Amino acid sequence: MDKDIFVKLLQQRQFKAVRSILDVMNEVDIASLLSDLDDKELALAFRLIPKDKAAEVFSNMDSTMQTYLVEMFTEKELKELLDDLYMDDTVDMLEELPANLVSRILDTVSSSDRLMINELLNYPDDSAGSIMTTEYVDIRKSMTVAQAMAHIKETGIHKETIYTCYVTERRQLIGTVSAKELMTEDDNTLIAELMETEIISVHTHTDQEEVAQLLRKYDLLALPVLDAENYMVGIVTFDDAMDVMVEETTEDITKMAAMSPSEKPYFATSVFAHARHRIPWLLVLMFSATVTGTIITRYENAFNAIPLLVSFIPMLMDTGGNCGSQSSTLVIRGIALDEIHFKDLFKVMFKEFRISVIVGLVLALANGVRIFIMYQNATLAFVIACSLAATIVVAKLIGCLLPLCAKQIHLDPAIMASPLITTLVDTFSILIYFNIATVFFHL
Repeated sequence: MDKDIFVKLLQQRQFKAVRSILDVMNEVDIASLLSDLDDKELALAFRLIPKDKAAEVFSNMDSTMQTYLVEMFTEKELKELLDDLYMDDTVDMLEELPANLVSRILDTVSSSDRLMINELLNYPDDSAGSIMTTEYVDIRKSMTVAQAMAHIKETGIHKETIYTCYVTERRQLIGTVSAKELMTEDDNTLIAELMETEIISVHTHTDQEEVAQLLRKYDLLALPVLDAENYMVGIVTFDDAMDVMVEETTEDITKMAAMSPSEKPYFATSVFAHARHRIPWLLVLMFSATVTGTIITRYENAFNAIPLLVSFIPMLMDTGGNCGSQSSTLVIRGIALDEIHFKDLFKVMFKEFRISVIVGLVLALANGVRIFIMYQNATLAFVIACSLAATIVVAKLIGCLLPLCAKQIHLDPAIMASPLITTLVDTFSILIYFNIATVFFHL
């Protein structure tokens, strides 16, 4: 939908045309379209969204838009919206709103909902409890298929998903039944005969990244969440898991680029906040790089004797840094996908060592030949080739070792990505280079 046409229709007060456009659009697309409107147009357009779509559109908006709309809503409008929002979406919204608006919302909802919201807000950040919804279909094993279907028809409209039904007994989860099974089995079949008793579940304090991995691994649409006493308290749906994966990936990318993670969108984050997120790591890396400078100054005699040695430093450092980054990227990916664990440390190191030998020999040979042709100096070519090969081996071992060690001591492996590894490899490459050079050139 063209934004200019939509805005023009709004400004001309052609509300019937606007409503017909919004009626056929997908909820996510509506939220995206409204994100380009100014505040006045946003409030006006939102009120024209069909009632059955409004809550879903609202849940797909960013926190800035949600905050503005909550401020603009009347008590009646706010209550209608909250009645249609799923509990997990309500909690997600409350985590981003200012305190005064949170109080207003909590005063609007029923006492039972307020109790549930407060309970969900108290779960630790990044836990399954913080992203679960309490709206799921629960049935009894004594029910027949016909009774279960009637129960779904009666209550399913208020549930986030009906594709998996949970068989509970005294609030304890004893089995699951898919909607497909209910629709294809005889009406008189008992749920006890259909239910799957091998259940994959998580607890309220399970890390949300682990929840997302389980959903991906077992191709589930939802995952039941149990409390400390093994009572079922909610489910995590695949759409929430996708949001988690996006958040975790974004966090890893920022850490790999030596920045502090930010939860706000790029344009919603101020220039000062962007700078604040970047400066600390840059300071650490800048001062750590002075170690490399200190090492270089120790070999001034080598520079004076053979000034040409200095020209190869950038090539060695850059190649080493790139090799280390390649290894760390693959290992971090393996850790994220639960393919590589700390117990695989020596196995990974041995594999990277063999890779580094092959890569090192090829690059060393190519560079050695180039240098010999350009400078007609066999000793110089041999020194550079040996230094390059040794640097690549060390870089790849560092690149695979650091992320695994970080994971073992409960740090984010992404911290050990390109900038930090490059800084370490730079130091080692200089030490290797000048030690080899001083031996062969007798400096």
